[in-house]
Amino acid sequence: MMPETPTSRRPVLEPGERLAEILFGLIMVLTFTGSLSVATADRVEVRVMLVAALGCNIAWGLIDAIMYVMGRLNERGGDRKTVLAVKRARSHAEAHALIRRNVPEVVGHELTEEAMERIRQRIAGLQVASAAPPVTGEDLRGALGVFLIVVASTLPVILPFLFMSDLRLAMRVSNGIGLLMLALIGHAYGRASGFSPWWTAGIMVVLGSVLVALTIALGG
Repeated sequence: MMPETPTSRRPVLEPGERLAEILFGLIMVLTFTGSLSVATADRVEVRVMLVAALGCNIAWGLIDAIMYVMGRLNERGGDRKTVLAVKRARSHAEAHALIRRNVPEVVGHELTEEAMERIRQRIAGLQVASAAPPVTGEDLRGALGVFLIVVASTLPVILPFLFMSDLRLAMRVSNGIGLLMLALIGHAYGRASGFSPWWTAGIMVVLGSVLVALTIALGG
């Protein structure tokens, strides 16, 4: 809720957000690799698939990068509106209620009135810009990070098709890499979100296995 100070630096994305970006990119590329039929595809079709998969994830990365910048602008604009509302509150009780609504619920329940008043006093002393903050270098750095995460998630799955002449083997290796990535994403997500890492990894692998099995059954 509080405006960022010039010395503060937040990560490009929170751990869960980074994992979600990798997962989206991975699902996107698996959609393309799964569309190949090892029985009928030739090198031209493989090349077309690789270009399409990479191009799609580049486009998706650009869209996500733009959405990241828009989200940061919206976040800072919301912070500014909250600070102004607290400063203009007609009573301390109204200001405290505004503060409580803008912190995590579990934190709000634990804050005493004395703590609320200290926060209100600090907010009252803040200098607020006359206009909403513009796009910053940190925003652009974050957007670039989002773009690279999405595009990079494509590479492990498509590399077998670049270096293996046996299309059937390349497909199996690519599927294996995809499943491994799903397991790693599930494990990391479980650790970041407080769930059992191995349970979430297993769920991801099962879902991925079903997807791959369906693809193979349909001629992939």
